[in-house]
Amino acid sequence: MTARRIKLPLFVGAGLAVALLLAFLVSPHASSQPDGLNKVAVDHGFADQQKPQALGDGPLAGYGVKGVDDNRLSTGLAGIIGVTATFALGLGFFALVRRTRRTQASPPTTAGTPT
Repeated sequence: MTARRIKLPLFVGAGLAVALLLAFLVSPHASSQPDGLNKVAVDHGFADQQKPQALGDGPLAGYGVKGVDDNRLSTGLAGIIGVTATFALGLGFFALVRRTRRTQASPPTTAGTPT
């Protein structure tokens, strides 16, 4: 196994560990003040016209995990779930790209063709 093949998983694993740790420890300290479009809506007086979201009662709605009573723990767990889901989607995407590139790079088989 080459040094690059050993270093890449360690680098990705360390990055994932740091992201999970930050998601769990830092996300409970995020500001509860409205931001982005929410702040614009409040500032311009049309925030009361918003419609309920389709996933507003979902298991991770409101940056927390439904059923976990401790607010800090709930927010930290939601951060971990979000990081894990994002990592899994990214890993799946890159595996698909890699597999597609391998099949395109391999020469066509000529089994059964007389030479």
